[in-house]
Amino acid sequence: MMRWMIISGLSGSALYLFVACAPLPEANRAGEDFASFCASCHGADGKGIKGSKAADLTALSAKNGGPFPRLQAMGKIYGYTMGRSASNMPEFGQLLEGNSVPFDAGDGRITPTPKRLVDLALYLESLQE
Repeated sequence: MMRWMIISGLSGSALYLFVACAPLPEANRAGEDFASFCASCHGADGKGIKGSKAADLTALSAKNGGPFPRLQAMGKIYGYTMGRSASNMPEFGQLLEGNSVPFDAGDGRITPTPKRLVDLALYLESLQE
């Protein structure tokens, strides 16, 4: 009995140490990232700023015929536009690097993607009207 209690106590201690040392999940900073990277051109509400050529981010689904274009939006944010782009939008890929998560952007492929980029794309998706 005493032997079982010692083993049980050691197992519990090991589990406590494992849980205590495990990395904490990265916080969702999408609202902060939107305010820092997007709002100056697209407005705090994502509808654009009068006189600016920046897109109305609340109309991306409508312009795409209904579904939110996750893959295209993430590519644009990251800075990958498949060739030359006439857009003045800066590339934010390096600023959004960090922990990756498995993510399907709608193309059926699960790809390791920076969590902050995923969170920002999902935030934009939530703004759709």
